[in-house]
This record gives sequence, C-alpha cells and structure tokens, in this order.
Amino acid sequence: MDAKQAIELGKKSGAVMVDLKFIDLPGKWHHTTAPFHRLEVESFEEGFGFDGSSIRGFQPINESDMLLIPDPATARMDPFTKHPTLSLQCTVRDTITRQKYTRDPRHVAAKAEEYLRSTGIADTCYFGPEAEFFVFDDVRFDCGPSGSFYFIDSVEADWNSGRDERPNLGHKIRHKEGYFPVLPQDTMHDLRTEICLEMERCGLEVELSHHEVATAGQGEIDMRYDSLLAIADKLMWFKYIVKNVAARYGKSATFMPKPIAGDNGNGMHCHQSLWKDGKPLFAGDGYGGLSEMALWYVGGLLRHAPALAALTNPTTNSYKRLVPGFEAPVNLAYSSRNRSAAIRIPTYSQAAKGKRLEVRFPDPTCNPYVAFPAMLMAGLDGIKNRIDPGDPLDKDLYSLSPEELKDVPKLPVSLEDALTALERDHEFLLQGDVFTRDVIETWIEYKREHEIARLRQYPAPIEYEMYYDI
Repeated sequence: MDAKQAIELGKKSGAVMVDLKFIDLPGKWHHTTAPFHRLEVESFEEGFGFDGSSIRGFQPINESDMLLIPDPATARMDPFTKHPTLSLQCTVRDTITRQKYTRDPRHVAAKAEEYLRSTGIADTCYFGPEAEFFVFDDVRFDCGPSGSFYFIDSVEADWNSGRDERPNLGHKIRHKEGYFPVLPQDTMHDLRTEICLEMERCGLEVELSHHEVATAGQGEIDMRYDSLLAIADKLMWFKYIVKNVAARYGKSATFMPKPIAGDNGNGMHCHQSLWKDGKPLFAGDGYGGLSEMALWYVGGLLRHAPALAALTNPTTNSYKRLVPGFEAPVNLAYSSRNRSAAIRIPTYSQAAKGKRLEVRFPDPTCNPYVAFPAMLMAGLDGIKNRIDPGDPLDKDLYSLSPEELKDVPKLPVSLEDALTALERDHEFLLQGDVFTRDVIETWIEYKREHEIARLRQYPAPIEYEMYYDI
C-alpha cells in the first residue's frame, strides 16, 4: 500500500482522525493523533513533529525535536476508537539531518533485514512469536515508603475455590493444569474468540487460540509467521488488541512474564527460519531434519544467548520466570520435541517449508524490533563462523542431576547478569551497523538506572515474611 492508497483507505472508511503510532526504546507503543484532513501524500515524507526528550531512551531536552514518518504499508482502521480513525505505524527521523534515527527500534529491524540480504546467505527471515498473556478480573498494586503490595484476582483462579460467590460453581483451574481445558473451566473462550476476530479484521492471520498452562486466565493466540519487520509490527497490534478487548469485557490483560507466584509465567517462544528465493534453508538431513546451516544458526544462538537475554528478557521480572520447573528453559541446549531445552526443533511438519527453530526463552516484555534482529544477528554469526552447537540433549533437563548438568551452560539469573553479558559480547550485533554502540550503551544505561537501581531500593513483601522476625 502506498501513500495514496493509505489515504484512500481512510476516506472509504470515513476516518475523521489519523493516529500515528511509534515505539520507544524499551518497547512501549506511543501515539499522537491529528485530524484526518491533515494527512496528505507529502505527510509521508515530511512527517509530523514531536518531543523526543519525553520518550524513553530517545533525545536529551536540548535536542528534543524529532519527526514521525508514517509508513503507508501499515495503514489500517483502529477497531477501538469511538470515531473512525486511520492508524499508521511510524519510523523516526532527525529534524536537522532528515536521517533515520539510530535509536528508533523500527529502524533497527529494517536494517537487520537489509543486512541479511547483503550477506547473500538468505533474503528473508521468518519469525513466528507466541506471546502468552494473563487476563485478570481485578488488579491492584501500590509502592511507597510506608508499604508495598500487589493483588490480582480471577474468577477461574484456584485460590478462589473456597470463596463465597453466591454461589461458587467450582470448576476452578488448578495451578499448572490450565492447558486446553474446555468450558466451563475455560472462562476466557469467548474473550479470546473476540480477540481473534479483531485480529483478522486488522489483517493478522490467526492459527490457534487456547487457554495456557497457568490458572487465573492465562491464554495464548498464535499468529501466522511473517518476515521480521512485518511480524514485529503485527506483534504490537496483537498486544494492543488483547489489552483493548480485555478492557471491553471489564478485565485487564498483561504480558508481564511472572505475575503469579508458584505457577507458569508468560513466555514468547519465537519460531524462526531463513529462506532464499522462495526456498527454505533450514531443512536437511542433519539432526531433527535440519540443514547444516540451521545447526550453525543454533550454535550462534546458544553461544550468544547470555547477551541476547538482555534484549529478549529485558525486565527484572523476566528472571522470575526463568527458573526451573515452570516450562521456562534455563539450560542452554537444543533438542527435537523437547520443551525443556532453550531451543526446540518442532516436529509437527516434516515438509521442508515447515522446518524451523523455536527459541523458547524470550518473553513478551521484549521490544520485538530489538529482540528479533538480535536473534537473527546471533544466528547469522553462527552461520558465518560455522559455530558447532554441540550434541543435542533429548532428556528432560529438569530431571537431570547436578552432576549431569554441570557442563550445560545456563541463562543469566538476573537482568544485571544479562546486561553484563551484553557488555562483554555485542560485536556480533554491530555487523552491518544493524545495532550501533550508542543503542547498546543507551539500552544498558537505561535498564540499570531506571529499573535495576529502582528495584534495589524497595523491600519486597516476601522479605517481611522471610526476615521480619530475625
């Protein structure tokens, strides 16, 4: 879709406003809105001004003027606004140089695709993210000097089995037993269906919808895979749709990795494969039906996984999910069919076009325009340097003894450790100027100053239980 077609879509749909959406460096969507009549063909080159100093990870206040450049290919009508509104995703440019902004995550994703083509290895990297989420009926939290707490609730939660609901009809979902239950236990079926319908209306092809393993309204809806930048755009729409449909139902959706203690958290398994000239490159006669190239790609992912975690698992809460026993892989191994491995080789399809890798440790708090390129760059580094992934591990890694696990590398146990790994290991990200040193340094500085340092200053409620009587 070009600029004229995007404007025509808005006119046919009766748009009265145009919404300009863009993403900050940590990964949150922002928007600004203008009357639709202000959108002209020239707008797609001239852009719209905004204050970059008010956006996380962007400009200092003395260099705050920035431009939003709408991408006509992303045009679609927003299904949640009261008045008809055309939505456009934007990239960011400097007002003086008119160059694309290096800290704009969407620009990083576009550069990753350009770099892939320049290598001659492949021309397309397909990603298929599976972003899990919770839908709660009530969410309350507060954090202050005199007290901190959080409280969540769900009508289907196991902890409500004894609550007087006048009447309580039972059918609660026990911890870790939420995978594929039918109605009436699955109270989220109609809500997920409405999410699916809105996704389809917005051009997001749905593959599957189901309740996930945890109690208290955990769900998953899988989109059909797409190329790197396109699927990152779609993932942002997916999260937007999930949250807004939940709000329609008077509920609250979250992609937070570990909102519930003692049950599974929200992961985002990322299926990925390389193609060239319309042909898949990951099918072969190696382990799991993979090609030598695919195994080298695995080698790159495993070697750089500790550094990748700073981008694929970018919150302090991410590492409360990455603990043994909750389907979250902490051991850096690969395997066919094995969900306890960091990288799984799905066996659902034996056709060449279905051969892919599933990287299981990322979570949906990541910025997809940063995380997807980072995984691609790690895989390409594996291919270029023919990194041997070692032998596969087909055992249940959670059942192995400490002696058996002692030589298996592990993911970082905290965001601080992951950031330290990224400081040590990021040269692979700089290839082709996909990531710049400024982007990496800004990411590390922001995470340490605004997230890690803040968390360190606040006692947690569990610490009162553990230490108050000492």
